[in-house]
Amino acid sequence: MKKVCKVCKIFVKGNECPICKGNQLSDSWQGKLYILDADKSEIAKKINIKQKGEYAIKVR
Repeated sequence: MKKVCKVCKIFVKGNECPICKGNQLSDSWQGKLYILDADKSEIAKKINIKQKGEYAIKVR
């Protein structure tokens, strides 16, 4: 199962978040959101996402 950073909500490969460099990871998440162009995405702006990637909607 994929792990998600609890802070950034981005899916992580390995044991470190590529955005915040933290290691607070969870494998309990719901929903996926794919951001292809963070500058043009209205959803990315509303939830304060600055980088493209695969994000979880809800993380526990």
